[in-house]
Amino acid sequence: MDSNWASDHLQTIRTLMERSAVYRRALAPVMLSSGFIGIAAAIVPCFKLIQSNRGFAAFWMSVGFVTLVTAYVLVRRQALREQEPFWSPPTRRVTEALLPPLIAGCAAGLFLVVFDHFVQRATWLLAASWLALYGCALNAASFFTPRGIKLFGRAFVFAGIALLFAWPLVPGDQTRAAHYVMGAAFGVLHVAYGGYLYFTERRRRA
Repeated sequence: MDSNWASDHLQTIRTLMERSAVYRRALAPVMLSSGFIGIAAAIVPCFKLIQSNRGFAAFWMSVGFVTLVTAYVLVRRQALREQEPFWSPPTRRVTEALLPPLIAGCAAGLFLVVFDHFVQRATWLLAASWLALYGCALNAASFFTPRGIKLFGRAFVFAGIALLFAWPLVPGDQTRAAHYVMGAAFGVLHVAYGGYLYFTERRRRA
């Protein structure tokens, strides 16, 4: 039983190493689509006021769900193009690595949705926590993905920590500022990283 598990584990690692270039190509459209969704979502509060803990948490959790579904649709298309099964052992392991921090982030959002009236304005703290937890998720998945994801994830962790300590220094409307933080982090940064992956991959192919 143990020998079979070790053999399967080694085969998964070997497959991941062999497909690293494929995964790198798949990451560019995922990052770009995630970034554009994040930027579009950050524009919405400019026209429709979203101020409460509940509204902020529910809005950005919905955006996160749409982004996650879009990412898996793009990965599935890539798998079909490469004539590979979508729910392969590598995909399953990446998902398992991502789940704990993402579930923790979802729980933090749900807490504010349920206990909105019992908690003071905490949108900035939620945004900072989401950045740090998302960075932890990327860092956990980086074993199965290109090295750049590890650096990208750690940048999110440090940004989230910095935002937590910057909380007392945020002037004016913290919820509006939190929307801008979400748009910058989950929008602009993802577009920048996706563009980097796209153009460097084109140069590699050339």
